[in-house]
Amino acid sequence: MKLLLIEDNPTLQTTLARTFERRGMQVLTCGDGERALALWQASLPDAVLLDLSLPGRDGLQVLGDARAAGLATPVIILTARGTVGDRIIGLNTGADDYLPKPFDLDELEARVRALVRRSGGAAEAASTGRSAAWFGMQLDKDNGAVYFDGVPLELAPRELALLRAVLAKPGQALAKERLTELVFPGESQVQPEAIEVVAYRLRKKIAHTGAQLVTLRGLGYLLKAA
Repeated sequence: MKLLLIEDNPTLQTTLARTFERRGMQVLTCGDGERALALWQASLPDAVLLDLSLPGRDGLQVLGDARAAGLATPVIILTARGTVGDRIIGLNTGADDYLPKPFDLDELEARVRALVRRSGGAAEAASTGRSAAWFGMQLDKDNGAVYFDGVPLELAPRELALLRAVLAKPGQALAKERLTELVFPGESQVQPEAIEVVAYRLRKKIAHTGAQLVTLRGLGYLLKAA
């Protein structure tokens, strides 16, 4: 099992990482909200442990961006914010569970394993480890590739990030500004035309799938059937 731990407290981060590694899990760590989404997309973990109070970008923003990008990884929020209102906001944003600090490590491990067991059957198609198909395309959770008719599409990382984002919202237009945040996470000096270049390249690479990446003036990009 591979975990992504997004926690800015170095002591807690080290304690949790060592604990789960001793229990046979692979643990990736991140203490910066600006880098969290990129690491999440690149590593495709089985579960994410997410703190809310992060430097650079709030944990809820990271979670919202991940869900908008089509990342369905189970998420447990770990935070000192323990009010009912905070829990509702976290769950509505896309969290699967919520554990206020301080917490028991055995309980946390049990919740992680339970979430991964439940998500394994719901998010994967049969036993392939792939998500449900949109426009004939499937996202492989293990390696991050997108398949069409069983053949992986040859996509650059930014093209893949853009495809994930529009696959998560088929039939809906996504603004260029929003897509720029998802495709270039944590980068502040991105030229406005950069997302257009990525879209142009992606459009050519998925032309044979029967899906079209359409530009809607003033609205952004839309994925629809050709």
